[in-house]
Amino acid sequence: MSLQVCEIFYSIQGESARAGYPCIFIRLADCNLRCTYCDTVYAQTGGTEYTVEDIISAVSQYPCRLVEITGGEPLLQNKTPHLVHELLDRGYIVLLETNGSIALDGLDNRCIKIVDVKCPASGEGGSFNERVLEGLSGHDELKFVISDRKDYEFARDFLQRLTGTSVAAVHFSPVMERLPVSELASWIMADGLSVRCSPQLHRFIWPDIERGV
Repeated sequence: MSLQVCEIFYSIQGESARAGYPCIFIRLADCNLRCTYCDTVYAQTGGTEYTVEDIISAVSQYPCRLVEITGGEPLLQNKTPHLVHELLDRGYIVLLETNGSIALDGLDNRCIKIVDVKCPASGEGGSFNERVLEGLSGHDELKFVISDRKDYEFARDFLQRLTGTSVAAVHFSPVMERLPVSELASWIMADGLSVRCSPQLHRFIWPDIERGV
């Protein structure tokens, strides 16, 4: 039982409600989308074959109980739910970051899903799978990566579709090369949105490092 892994590394969580905490990242290979601002192009293909036990052994080398499975798109690999379950059974807190195009079927309810809703400037604005909303629970999170005002208005309007859907947090994250954090913050404040302005924390800590952070 194996998965294609791009990298496993230990860093600071930078993009969720747990931003700032040490976290072990399992970056799986392969992605079905090609976002215009992708900062992990190297994970779109390739990877190295690891068994689930190989992955757990690598994770156990770090002094941390918070793990994020990311990509690429981790739900493209059918063994990902099994990896999630095994990590949870070993006492890890497991976050899974997914691009919103694949339903959340088969995932352990204890897993915390961080679901990206692609905005128009991503080039993948029509990729969201409506069934994803059915798989969300009260500890899950939504993220909108925002490049410009059009993206912001798309994300703001999308929130109206969440009536009756309970999530722990909604993040508006600026594409830092395209949209100043201060400008996004001013829009959020002007509209009184109950969302988090969530720049990528690791980009401030390690601005010149692209991988392993």
